[in-house]
Amino acid sequence: MEITYPFLPEGKKISYVGQDDKFMQEAKALAFQYRDGLLQPNGVVLVKDGLVIGRGSIGMNYHQKNGCERVKHNVPTGVGYNLCPGCSYDNHGEANAIKDASQNGSDPSGTDIYLWGHWWCCEPCWNTMIKAGVSNVYLLENSEFLFNKSDPRNILGRQFET
Repeated sequence: MEITYPFLPEGKKISYVGQDDKFMQEAKALAFQYRDGLLQPNGVVLVKDGLVIGRGSIGMNYHQKNGCERVKHNVPTGVGYNLCPGCSYDNHGEANAIKDASQNGSDPSGTDIYLWGHWWCCEPCWNTMIKAGVSNVYLLENSEFLFNKSDPRNILGRQFET
């Protein structure tokens, strides 16, 4: 089955791994740690040569200190990112993982990124990953329905029950 993503740059692809993948498990643990009341928290790990060099989540550190303005005002998922500094595009999980790697002295080029909690990557995140030189993007298999708020099979609100 071919997945139609809301955005996918020409020449780029998304690959999938199972929930038993060690990097996907670490991404899920980050999503849990930084969930902060969000319906769709995410966790991201940046991997180079088999080692995690960067970690990120949407609003990482900001939401834990300040809460999420979108949650406080009951803004639906997927919109209103400009209302909350923690949800701004430069504070998405992918960008935070790349910033974390760079702040720790690691070069993010040639890395693999593992994203748990979403079924696609937005255009600003793709642009950030491309600029940083990320080679491969991995999502959780079946994420196209597990984390898709439009799909009746989604697990949103129950992501961490199993």
